[in-house]
Amino acid sequence: MVTSAPTSPELIARALVAPGKGILAADESIPTIGKRFKPLGIPNTEENRRAYRELLFTTPGLGEYISGAILFDETLRQMSRDALPLPAILERQGIIPGIKVDHSTTDLANFPREKITEGLDGLRGRLHEYRKAGMRFTKWRAVLVIGPDLPTRACLEANALKLAMFAALSQEADLVPIVEPEILMDGNHAIERCAEVTSMTLDAVFTTLSEHHVHFASMLLKPAMVLPGSECSTPASDEEIAAQTLHCLKRGVPPSVPGIVFLSGGQTPTQATSRLAAIHRIGKAAWALSFSFGRALQEPALNAWRGNGANVNAAQLALLETARQNGQAVQLARAPKA
Repeated sequence: MVTSAPTSPELIARALVAPGKGILAADESIPTIGKRFKPLGIPNTEENRRAYRELLFTTPGLGEYISGAILFDETLRQMSRDALPLPAILERQGIIPGIKVDHSTTDLANFPREKITEGLDGLRGRLHEYRKAGMRFTKWRAVLVIGPDLPTRACLEANALKLAMFAALSQEADLVPIVEPEILMDGNHAIERCAEVTSMTLDAVFTTLSEHHVHFASMLLKPAMVLPGSECSTPASDEEIAAQTLHCLKRGVPPSVPGIVFLSGGQTPTQATSRLAAIHRIGKAAWALSFSFGRALQEPALNAWRGNGANVNAAQLALLETARQNGQAVQLARAPKA
């Protein structure tokens, strides 16, 4: 039975991090989803993108483990084979619809290797349109690279400013912003270096959010876990990743933020789920801890589907099982504040 969706931003933020549930990130841009389709021989057509998102959203029982789904603008406007708007299918499952509102990243002028995210132009108008279309939350992703002298202070401050402006505009439109400062896994840095950069990033982001009067109780944070670089010769255990991650978050995230939803950021589905569970084994925190996975939730389903309509049931079973595993991993999450 589907219950009525919450209406106020604070209640929506709490509902998105309900114990045992997480967010499905299905907001891949057209070029990005094309990269996911290509190895499986799936043509990157509008119909294939529509059919794939419909497969995800109509998975029976998905709402038991998924609280919200992040859409791409194209998906918001697409219909199911039964002529239902795809966001309406989510709502039937008791899943809150949200939308990615940033545009692509571009080079930060005068700072080689560093990126800035575009999309603030016209954002106020787009947000009000999305709210009228039934969206209840938004997401903006900033991208940060770790290197010998990276990220620079200028890059951190520039991205923090855009995240804060996005969050303030979202709250003005009665939408819950998900603030995503993603620190990429690329590089050979040790986990300690990632922890250092994570702390710097959280400090810059929350200082700027505060300066822009962003209401912490009506937002969520979507960070990467603290990980060694993908080319690091010294691996880290799940327990070390969990400890480093929680240490940084406890130092940098105000307790009034209702929840933190981790991104998978290039981890395999197995790695992301195992490390998520390890974070919860350490103990309770001031905020609810959950997930907002893209590839780590979708990869088994996409591999099962392969663009073939005969494989829809198998793909949906794969998605449901992956969602169930992650839902179990966050069962011990602290319930949102009353």
